[in-house]
Amino acid sequence: MRGLVVKNTGSWYTVKTDDGRLVNCKVKGNFRLRGIRSTNPVAVGDRVQIAENAEGTAFITEIDDRRNYIIRKSPNLSKQSHIIAANVDQALLVVTVNYPQTSTTFIDRFLASAEAYRVPVALLFNKTDMLDDGERRLQDMMMALYEDVGYECRAISAETGLGVAGLEELLAGKISVLSGNSGVGKSTLINRILPGANLRTAEISDAHNQGTHTTTFSEMLQLPSGGYLIDTPGIKGFGTFDIEPGELSGYFKDIFRFSKDCRFSNCTHTHEPGCAVLRAVEERHIAQSRYQSYLSMLEDKDESKYREAF
Repeated sequence: MRGLVVKNTGSWYTVKTDDGRLVNCKVKGNFRLRGIRSTNPVAVGDRVQIAENAEGTAFITEIDDRRNYIIRKSPNLSKQSHIIAANVDQALLVVTVNYPQTSTTFIDRFLASAEAYRVPVALLFNKTDMLDDGERRLQDMMMALYEDVGYECRAISAETGLGVAGLEELLAGKISVLSGNSGVGKSTLINRILPGANLRTAEISDAHNQGTHTTTFSEMLQLPSGGYLIDTPGIKGFGTFDIEPGELSGYFKDIFRFSKDCRFSNCTHTHEPGCAVLRAVEERHIAQSRYQSYLSMLEDKDESKYREAF
């Protein structure tokens, strides 16, 4: 029996079978013996083969090859990865200029990882209604930066509904994964898009201006316009996984654009003479924040960095 993994609670997976049934499944232990160095060998969005038993539950016995996925370094197990979602058409990264503040380093790490695994990304700047004039100018600058790099950006308010109706055409007929820091309003946004979802939301901590986890598992939610929206737990950090330093500049669209003019084909864009990227940073064709994110990712071979929040 074949099906689609639509929910992952950590120990159980819900599989929607090809004949439309929902079956609770566990993973057969031998998946962990096949060199899958992941905290979750099966991810929401996976196509799987299951073997049902007399109790009405089943074992997942086989995973189809994935066409792509969103992956990050496991925050607790430095040698392992955590797959956020698989087989997606796009990722929607919800960010906030404040309440809480999403760092450009976090955004850039997410974007580079998505580029590495061929997942298009759109940036949703939420909580626009809460911003003062200075914060709104900062949001405009950030949106202009990422639009110039080549990413679609939308200013929205999940709380008031500003800009949310316009997301329907972005989502229609696609499998989209919704991600972002804890507290940026993903659950509120899903409740706005799908009023029947009734996801739990929480206030931001005033003391630390940080969000709290309200979603504790990943789930695919069917959209009325066709397609699915994958809700995922909020993440504090984004340690990149399995990206070689020599490949990294290819996952920064703006850096890659200039790297073709470097004197040396193996240029690391850190110190070499004739580096077109360093010149572009000096001349402000590449944002300093993007270049600093690139440098921080070059240092990711230092395992201790994975325990920091980015």
